[in-house]
Amino acid sequence: MNKSVSVKVYHGYGHAHNLVVYGHVFKHKAKTRQVYSNNLFVNIIHLLKLFILKPYASVEVRLHFFDQTVYNKTEVDGFFKFEWKAQHDVPAGWHNVKVEAIDQDGSVLNSGEGRVYVPHITQYAFISDVDDTVMVSHSATIGRRLRELFIKNPHTRKTFSDTASHYQQLALSHTEANQPNPFFYVSSSEWNLYDYLVETFRFNQLPEGAFLLNTLKRWRDLIKTGKTGHEGKLLRVMRILDTFPNQKFVFFGDNSQQDPEIYSSIVEKYPKNIEAVYIRNIRPEKELETKELLKKVKDKGVEACLFNDSAEAIVHSRSIGLIQ
Repeated sequence: MNKSVSVKVYHGYGHAHNLVVYGHVFKHKAKTRQVYSNNLFVNIIHLLKLFILKPYASVEVRLHFFDQTVYNKTEVDGFFKFEWKAQHDVPAGWHNVKVEAIDQDGSVLNSGEGRVYVPHITQYAFISDVDDTVMVSHSATIGRRLRELFIKNPHTRKTFSDTASHYQQLALSHTEANQPNPFFYVSSSEWNLYDYLVETFRFNQLPEGAFLLNTLKRWRDLIKTGKTGHEGKLLRVMRILDTFPNQKFVFFGDNSQQDPEIYSSIVEKYPKNIEAVYIRNIRPEKELETKELLKKVKDKGVEACLFNDSAEAIVHSRSIGLIQ
């Protein structure tokens, strides 16, 4: 165990008038160093360590961004959220932030560094689910989901064929090579798996983006990993839309759980903000139900595509001009 206080800062996002950064403060947590091994026991032990931790509740945290300083406190699970307005114009791109945990006497317990992404002014932004949309996860089946998580590491997790190619093309569509369209990855996985997911996406050459994950879990709740309510995911997607009200969004998900319901309900309320909805057909027994939900999406004037593999989705993106 690392018994000293630690501060973990996740990728943030926003623009000059609404910047958002998330993170956690831990009183202590297991020491972790990812080893990309094919050894089953090495992978199991590393995964277990990600869930062995003790959050630091109600501790003061201080964020430094350029010449600004913002204060807040952690929640009961050690989670913190900074939302602030920049004092000066913030150029597009990635910018460093530093967050410090502060003791009652004002001394710094420890600090962590992260980055916040300010997108270029582009036509599109993309929100994608992760499990069973990008990565093979078997989310609907507890045993298979845990097996996939335990026996694999970020370099051996399987992503769906052509997904990286599709997302790479979308990232550079209708924009300049040095001004990629932003990607947001919304997952039911917990913040415990943040580094695991970031490395999986980098290794598989998916566009870099901001992750919005689920509430931290302890080791005793590991069997429940990847499970979250409809409302939790809906709220995370809505936060992104609220931050970028003038952006045109494209959604990616699958029908293993509730993505079609979540996305169709958002389209119902904000059809002018959504350009298209893509759903991977993971569960054929839900195909008819999914088609009915996507018909509601189309009735709102929003493009929709139910696909079995990403090659079909790429063809559709070309047909509607999302990919040039």
